Amino acid sequence: MADRRIEPRLMCADIVEVEWKDELGQPRKCTGLLEDISPQGACLQLDDPLPLDTDLDIEYHKGRLKGSVSYCYFSEIGYWVGVRFGSDVKWSLKRFRPRHMLDLNKLANGKPQPNRRKPAQQRASQRARSATFAALGRNASSSGAL
Repeated sequence: MADRRIEPRLMCADIVEVEWKDELGQPRKCTGLLEDISPQGACLQLDDPLPLDTDLDIEYHKGRLKGSVSYCYFSEIGYWVGVRFGSDVKWSLKRFRPRHMLDLNKLANGKPQPNRRKPAQQRASQRARSATFAALGRNASSSGAL
C-alpha cells in the first residue's frame, strides 16, 4: 500500500495522556505511547480500541494536540490508533519534542541525529524508562500475560 501522507512522520517514543468521550458522551482518559508524529497527525499505541472519527486530545507535558481517529487496529501487543490533527492544529518540534525521536530520512541520508539532552537528563530519562518497563513487566506477569 502506498503511503498517502503529505509529510514524513518522525519515529518517536513518549508517554502521553489521551482524552476522549465515549459513545455515551462520558469523558474517558488513558495513557498511551506516542509511536510517530508529523505536522498532520500521529500514531498512538493504546490498550483499548477507539472508534473511527472519535475526537480526542493528546496531552503532553506542556500542552495538547487535538485530532480525530483515522484508523485503529490490533497488532500483537495493543491497538495502533492513527490520529489526524484538526485543520487548525499543526505539530512542530518547537511546540512539542517527544523524548525519543528518529528521523528515518536523515538516518538514510547519513545525517547524524543531534542529542539535545544533557548527560544528567539522559540518566534521569533512562531511570524513568527502566522503572516504567519494570512496572509494565510486573503488571503483565501478575495478570498472566507473560
